[in-house]
This record gives sequence, structure tokens and C-alpha cells, in this order.
Amino acid sequence: MHVFEMVVIITVVVLVAGLIKDWMKKNQTPPVDLSPIEDRLAKLEALQERVEVLEKIVTDKNYDLRSEIDNLR
Repeated sequence: MHVFEMVVIITVVVLVAGLIKDWMKKNQTPPVDLSPIEDRLAKLEALQERVEVLEKIVTDKNYDLRSEIDNLR
């Protein structure tokens, strides 16, 4: 093998490695910011807890009695 052939082979290998590196960078998935989704999930869980408390209050027998007494006044 001559010196010229070795230089050409090394140059081709370096160029191909650079192309592969660039191609891999382009095909990576970008990082996803999940903080807005996590905030909405936390708000949804808080609302779900509030609805459960309201359901307990409304379905309580004492609530019906209080509303009937308030209606009599």
C-alpha cells in the first residue's frame, strides 16, 4: 500500500464517520418538557379530590335535612 492510498482511505473513513455522526444527531428525539402536563395532572387530581368531598356532602342524609329545614324558614 502506498502512502497516497493510506491518506485517501483515512480521509474517506473520517468523512464517513462525520456523516454518520451528523445523521445520528439529526435522528435523535428531542427532549420533551413534561412539566405542563404534570401541572395539569396535579390540578386534575386536586379537582377530583374536591369533587369527591362535595359528593360526600351532598349525598349525606344530614345535608337533606338541613336543606329541608332551610326551606321551611
